[in-house]
Amino acid sequence: MNLQEYKALFLVVTGVLALLVASPVLQRVLVYPQTEFFTEMWLLGPGHMAEDYPFNITRNQIYNVSLGIANQLGQCAYYVVEVKFRNQTESAPDSFNRTASSLPSLYSFNVFVADKESFELPLSFSFDYLNGTYTEIYTVTYNETYSETYNETLSQVNFNSMVLNGAALDLRGHSTVWNSTTSRFFGNLIFELWIYNGTTGAFQYHERYTDLKFNMTVS
Repeated sequence: MNLQEYKALFLVVTGVLALLVASPVLQRVLVYPQTEFFTEMWLLGPGHMAEDYPFNITRNQIYNVSLGIANQLGQCAYYVVEVKFRNQTESAPDSFNRTASSLPSLYSFNVFVADKESFELPLSFSFDYLNGTYTEIYTVTYNETYSETYNETLSQVNFNSMVLNGAALDLRGHSTVWNSTTSRFFGNLIFELWIYNGTTGAFQYHERYTDLKFNMTVS
């Protein structure tokens, strides 16, 4: 091949490659390098393993776990962890709708984590609560002219406080009733992950949470 033929072949090959890249149809089958960005969040039990999590809680007994965060976002991230506590009827984080619990935060802590780095925080906590009762009043209507009102006394746990890493948190007004289906007084300690949004200048829910579910034992 002479020089002119080489030039013609080069122009043809270049034109074909340009068409391949520019075609919207062909772009769907071309494979480009991709990177997935995400944040990991976890809880470990007292043996620093994913096991032996506290469940049967005794009043004023201290329990230990570890909370971890790993940043895979491609840049340094500024996080805040919101700590919440709920009973079986109160708002929980919703993974399907990607929403946080509507309950107020009892405690929070902020942390910067560099890209591809992790942060782990040992947590110790205890609960102070008392066993009590409450009366539920309900009415049964038998027909249009006759109904009857009943009183039923039910067992419940009334919370006073929680101590988290030495900080006393007020839980007065919080309570949980006996659940005959699961045979426990349900308690749920939640750790929600929020991240700072530099565009809005505020923290937003990062669609990550981890939690511990308890049976609050009574004597």
